[in-house]
Amino acid sequence: MQEDHRDPRAGRAGPGTGWAALGAAVVMLALTVWGRGIALTLAGVLVGPVPALQTAFSILTASDAGSAPASSADAASSEAAPAPEGIEAYLVELTPDDQKPADAGTVIETSYGQGTGEKYIACAAGTIKNNTSVPSAEVAAEIQNPLPFHVELNSPEPQVLIMHTHATECFRMASGLWFAPGDGARTTDRASNMCAVGRVMADTLNAAGINTLHDETLNDYPSYTGSYANSRAVVQQYLAQYPSIKVVLDVHRDAIENEAGARMAPVAEIGGRKAAQVMLICGCDNGSTVSLPNWRQNLRFAAAWESAMEGMYPGFTRPVLFSYRFYNQDLTTGSLLIEIGTHGNNLNEALYAGQLAANALVSLFGAG
Repeated sequence: MQEDHRDPRAGRAGPGTGWAALGAAVVMLALTVWGRGIALTLAGVLVGPVPALQTAFSILTASDAGSAPASSADAASSEAAPAPEGIEAYLVELTPDDQKPADAGTVIETSYGQGTGEKYIACAAGTIKNNTSVPSAEVAAEIQNPLPFHVELNSPEPQVLIMHTHATECFRMASGLWFAPGDGARTTDRASNMCAVGRVMADTLNAAGINTLHDETLNDYPSYTGSYANSRAVVQQYLAQYPSIKVVLDVHRDAIENEAGARMAPVAEIGGRKAAQVMLICGCDNGSTVSLPNWRQNLRFAAAWESAMEGMYPGFTRPVLFSYRFYNQDLTTGSLLIEIGTHGNNLNEALYAGQLAANALVSLFGAG
């Protein structure tokens, strides 16, 4: 049973978060009209616990220093990303089985295959699960078209933005197939939540000459409500400051449990190591509540990335979910959400999956 905790209409600003987006917009307008000095002062006055304002302040201070920000104001200080030395450089020590509590929860490993049947559309080695009313033949024809954007290699201008609407989502820290009682699968520790996975992805892309920014704003903290409105404002700030960005990746993890409450851990063995399986989600316009006029372009990107990942690493991906979801995918023609494993996977499986997913982008963008 899949815990679908994402509102299909998510990303639309509500009254509780609209003032944050307005404040961030005021800051960016001040930057444009009056310059950094006044804008920095204004940001310093406005910035508080709201993620959008914190990110605005981070972008302004980074711009004042002549560098691109890698995170929000409350994240770790931004430095040049080191070249990846292999996944071993990122892996962490997991809790051994001899420390397993008597009342630990159960984790079940599984592997999801590519789908079959009328809902599933082939894209090279992968598949797309069509949960829309768009005819499958139309989807199949659309994904034959080229990518709607061109990523410039070795460009001084950012090409890709990696961010996290639900940054506090995390993974199990046990080496065995169990999780600690009371584990809510969320943490503000950026060394073990989605930010850690995003960091591996950004480092991999940057090392290949794809200029990538990584924002570590905790858009779902302290309140989960309004997280998509928060992340929307964050992405808009980056796009205003860096119009060269073509691709925006919202990196999450899924949550799947069976009827007994056991957590499912989808894995694939690649190169002798277990990786969490991944799933792309691409939204579609439904003509009313979900407004994504450029869904076709995002779908092309999803199909191309899915094909690259599954072609390079057979068994690594779950079918792309093509559905009436919003997820702020109207902001670019290269906006996708990717689920890296679930709360049943351990952190090292997720970190490895992040590197593999990024490797596929390197190949897709011609840098590999």
